[in-house]
Amino acid sequence: MEEIVVGIDVGTTKVCTLVGRVEDDKSVRILGVGIEPSDGIRKGIVVDLAAASQAIKRSVEKAEGTSGMEITTALVSLAGAHVSSVNSRGAAGIPSGIIDVADLARALDQAQAIAIPHDREIIHVIQRGISVDGQEGVKTPVGMHGYKLEVETHIITAASATADNLRQCVGAAGVEIQQFVLNPLASAEIVLTEQERQMGVAVCDIGGGTTDLAIYVDGDVWHTMVLAVGGNHITQDIAHGLRLPMAQAEEVKKQQGHAAKSDIGGDEFFHIRPFGEDNDVRINRQDLAHIIEARVEETFSLILQEIKRSGYDGLLPAGVVLTGGTSALPGISGVASEILSMPVRTGQPQDLKGLVDKLNSPMYSTSVGLLQWAVSMHDHQIAVSSGTKRRRTRGESSMKFDSVKDWFKRLLP
Repeated sequence: MEEIVVGIDVGTTKVCTLVGRVEDDKSVRILGVGIEPSDGIRKGIVVDLAAASQAIKRSVEKAEGTSGMEITTALVSLAGAHVSSVNSRGAAGIPSGIIDVADLARALDQAQAIAIPHDREIIHVIQRGISVDGQEGVKTPVGMHGYKLEVETHIITAASATADNLRQCVGAAGVEIQQFVLNPLASAEIVLTEQERQMGVAVCDIGGGTTDLAIYVDGDVWHTMVLAVGGNHITQDIAHGLRLPMAQAEEVKKQQGHAAKSDIGGDEFFHIRPFGEDNDVRINRQDLAHIIEARVEETFSLILQEIKRSGYDGLLPAGVVLTGGTSALPGISGVASEILSMPVRTGQPQDLKGLVDKLNSPMYSTSVGLLQWAVSMHDHQIAVSSGTKRRRTRGESSMKFDSVKDWFKRLLP
């Protein structure tokens, strides 16, 4: 029976619902697409239940229309400054001398036995490293001989009320949330290469309302965080600086915007009509780039601060991969490289199949990544349920133990 996967990317600027069919080679063929302007969501958080519910519903209905399928469950993206993370270790003795799935579950239970405030819920429990009898670097311990299993995990939590509001909005569209997936983790499924994950890389997803960061070292997630700044801040700066309505400022950013003033010639102009003017006014593109560059520099200074705070700044030889709608801004990777002092490239979905006219853009990395996450999750479930050791497929950066919650009922709350 063919496997169908559904992802709903609920962003500050757009809601994108994708329906995909998993092919034999584990690639995903896009069967349905529903892209709608977002409403009622600010900085990744629901601020108007009715408006957000309607936007999600319209997006889901569009995807149902193009795919000819009814959507009942989906993976849903999650972002916002309310997301936080912590690293924790858990250990379990192995009475039989051979590690099985239950031993892994006990070690993970232990790792989760940390004080989580009552107003927060666990979204992901991701394995960062496994050691058997002190031997580190183990990838798939099930079936190995040993007496003590230790698991280091990265636990991502979110504000319960915020997650519940999003559940309510998606539920109003007749869809049950199969799992929340943090934005940069979904994007990483699409934009990172296996080599980058192993070497050490940060994926930076710059959306409309938030900038989401995930640091990968030795193939696993080591650190995640969400900053409440994004492309909308650049649009606001343009609106203030050039005295324009927000919608017009957004158009100017897309049509004329550039992140590096030095790349723009002094003789480049465009025409706009600001508030209070009867006629069009001629604007130098350098002046626009000056406004954009200041905000972009500030954003990457905050990102650098966060990377340094994580303590992993010396472990990123592969540098930073930018994605998200704002990363399509010309000149942004050059400014980022200068401020971060490391290699920077822009990543987007590649080699897509099916209805992909609009999806070859950094703006849709999270949307497409949700489908890839669903495939990796399904693969891992099969591997764990059969208790066999398995070579990881490309696109599956780590054993996502959060995805095995169907078996480990006590693993997630």
